[in-house]
Amino acid sequence: MAQEIERKFLVKGDYKNVATNSTKIVQGFISTVPERTVRVRIKGDKGYLTIKGIGNKSGASRYEWEKEIPINEANELMAICEPGVIDKTRFLVPAGNNLVFEVDEFYGDNEGLTVAEIELPSEDTVFEKPSWLGEEVTGQVKYYNSMLMKTPFKNW
Repeated sequence: MAQEIERKFLVKGDYKNVATNSTKIVQGFISTVPERTVRVRIKGDKGYLTIKGIGNKSGASRYEWEKEIPINEANELMAICEPGVIDKTRFLVPAGNNLVFEVDEFYGDNEGLTVAEIELPSEDTVFEKPSWLGEEVTGQVKYYNSMLMKTPFKNW
């Protein structure tokens, strides 16, 4: 079983000057029930289908299955997604020890929200926290993309 272990933080400073790459991402959700989320993502010129399970007690670990799919199929699936869409740019920022922060700058109804995630080999992995990293929001459901689609940042 594929396990995703990540921690999530708000961003409070400039990270773009240390980013090594950025990609436009648009995603929709076929299912957003708490036990499983089914996501369709268009990342640059590629499509992906992802299934995520419910998080553990800390909110840092959960099952994740992802497959690349043809872009035309991703576009077709977007048409049957629940109402709402996540629109963002993802910036990759090296974090040392072969770790990378994925910093998502949101647009549309989530304009003004910037969140950084770091995938870790284990929940107790130690990593350096750069000065632009703000409050930790790991496990806070309102920051899940599937929840941002239903209750966007502009409505908080």
